[in-house]
Amino acid sequence: MQQFNVQTTSRTDFINVDSLVNQYIQEHDFINGILTLFIPHTTAGITLNENADPDVTADMEKILDRMVPWENNYAHAEGNSAAHVKASMMGSSATLLVENKRMQQGTWQSVYLCEFDGPRTRQIWMKGTPS
Repeated sequence: MQQFNVQTTSRTDFINVDSLVNQYIQEHDFINGILTLFIPHTTAGITLNENADPDVTADMEKILDRMVPWENNYAHAEGNSAAHVKASMMGSSATLLVENKRMQQGTWQSVYLCEFDGPRTRQIWMKGTPS
């Protein structure tokens, strides 16, 4: 397993981490198999979505804010309940296929670390299982 640090820059941030995935694949000479990505945080998540139009992640942020507003008389004492809920909605892991040393993804797909309580330094854990 390898750990990568990612610095986020705002409370909500969608950071394309394709380059980190490709770095892992190249450094480990990972030819074919399954690559698992895991986010060990309760207020950040991971997702795959469109990379061609930045309005997609902006819209995702708007929709999540509408669904789970930052302030809503939550009981959690730390004041970041919305971040916990949004992270759960995105999920804490992603499974990727690797074939011929290339991440297999749709034409417009990228992998995003989803920050909901930043800015912070976050980790992504990656582990490949060869096939």
